[in-house]
Amino acid sequence: MELFQSHRAEMISIAVALVAIAAGTSYYYYLTKKPKGCLDPESFKEFKLVKRTQLSHNVAKFRFSLPTPTSVLGLPIGQHMSCRGKDALGEEVIKPYTPTTLDSDVGYFELVIKMYPQGRMSHHFREMSEGDYLAVKGPKGRFKYQPNQVRAFGMLAGGTGITPMFQVTRAILEDSDDKTNVHLIYANVTHEDILLKEELDNLATNFPNRFSVYYVLNQPPEGWDGGIGFVSKEMIQTLCPAPAPDIQILRCGPPPMNKAMAAILADLGYTREMQFQF
Repeated sequence: MELFQSHRAEMISIAVALVAIAAGTSYYYYLTKKPKGCLDPESFKEFKLVKRTQLSHNVAKFRFSLPTPTSVLGLPIGQHMSCRGKDALGEEVIKPYTPTTLDSDVGYFELVIKMYPQGRMSHHFREMSEGDYLAVKGPKGRFKYQPNQVRAFGMLAGGTGITPMFQVTRAILEDSDDKTNVHLIYANVTHEDILLKEELDNLATNFPNRFSVYYVLNQPPEGWDGGIGFVSKEMIQTLCPAPAPDIQILRCGPPPMNKAMAAILADLGYTREMQFQF
């Protein structure tokens, strides 16, 4: 009888152990598996505009819903997607955009769009109302970010070129295991042109030892204490990490700015491997 009870107790212990192992394995899989993204690199898929927030006279934030409340877009950090619409003449137009959201923002994604008077895709966004659908395809892009791939990033952004910088910065700062430092120089014409300023300032306040932002305006308001004119060699020398194998300078802005920044960076000793242009 005692032998039977001992054997029974041993069998129960083994069963409990197996259940615990199975539960632990399932939980680990749940935590580590990445949900399948909603994007398709080969075909356009449509997403519903559920909220449009006007940020200024020509800038709006567009929130699009994903299929379920737990769906993720599936866009790798630093990459973009192609958006399809129609211009003022009804002709199809496709343009790349980078969301300001990450896959940690489940169930939706957001685009902050500056609508230029003569912009072909700008017309499409200007005409969009809540309930309309946007055709999207992706992901696309050469930049593939991995946590701690560099010691520090210097970022040179102009106008709407802030969106990939913001996406990368958010991903870095929201990852407690990522120790990368980010130094952003953000250029615009006027104060009203600064996109995501509140969000950037909040990041600078919340992560003072890891993120800094310096604004440069071509037409500053009275009493402006930031940079004036264009991004200069001196600004980059002072605010960005010095040339080194473990740093990288990211550039995204209008073509004239990108060209000017490339020349300045080369003059300062940043090699091609130390630079990346979105």
